[in-house]
Amino acid sequence: MARQWSPDDVLKLASSYQPACVLAAAADLDLFTLLQGRQLPAGTIAKELQASPRGIAVLLDALAALELLSKKDNKYSVPHDVADIMVEGGSLSKLAMVQHQANCLRRWAQLARVVKTGRPAEREPSIRGAEADQAAFIEAMDNISAPMAGPLVADLQPLECKHALDIGGASGTWTIALLRAAPHAAATIFDLPTVIPFAKARIADAGLADRVTFVEGDFYADDLPAGVDFAWVSAIIHQNDRQQNRDLYKKVFAALEPGGVIAIRDIVMDPARTRPLGGALFAINMLTGTQAGGTYTFEEIREDLQASGFAEVGLWRQGEWMDSVVRAVKPRTVG
Repeated sequence: MARQWSPDDVLKLASSYQPACVLAAAADLDLFTLLQGRQLPAGTIAKELQASPRGIAVLLDALAALELLSKKDNKYSVPHDVADIMVEGGSLSKLAMVQHQANCLRRWAQLARVVKTGRPAEREPSIRGAEADQAAFIEAMDNISAPMAGPLVADLQPLECKHALDIGGASGTWTIALLRAAPHAAATIFDLPTVIPFAKARIADAGLADRVTFVEGDFYADDLPAGVDFAWVSAIIHQNDRQQNRDLYKKVFAALEPGGVIAIRDIVMDPARTRPLGGALFAINMLTGTQAGGTYTFEEIREDLQASGFAEVGLWRQGEWMDSVVRAVKPRTVG
């Protein structure tokens, strides 16, 4: 049965951006870190942030109304549970993801123009700057992936590989999960030169540096490291159009040994493209942020893999968001 909407339902949805904008501004200002373990009046906070006293006062009161801050005797503090989430280094820190979502929000605000023109939104760095935005994006991907990586890879057992290639491996979150699930395997992380240092640091912290090789490159322009029997394509295909994905699959095909496996982790849409809901909304994120990216059905992914030479294409794991996995094999006899 279709949902029955009331005027109040629609207006509530229309105004739902407001708390998100308040949280995004606080994250961009790193306000929670400033207040950690402190009780400060608005004037002091404004001075330390070199911000408008009026602006800070209004923002602080909104945060207190949302119960993200505490206010007592005109002084503000951050509750311990919020600090754990919103301070870098907190035990449950999601600060980087909230900062990344703030960047997404600025693009989404241009959605009508994007739909009208067919061009992605204009990008503008946050007040923290482009370099800090990139660092937040990389850390945000770990925020998403770290809780799901171990359980998801466990669902793929038995994971039989000798050498895994993590394409666009970011800070190494998935390489760590793969190597822990395949204790005798080695891995190569392939990513941009600006990203590899993040991967080296996290792999070292995980005690896996002796099992990982790092290769700098751009999978749009460069060939992939060869001689691997397992290729992990994680949260990549949604940023491409289908021809770009076919081009990538062909590079993976060339890098794999005969009998090798490609595993694609991403959103897999139903044929109507309306479920899962998170996938339909994520397609908007790709519409505003990329030239031609989107979310794909299993049939589309299968067609593109088969056109690139792969066989035995199957849905290895069905998830509700970016936790589905499609698997295919490079035939032992090609031709």
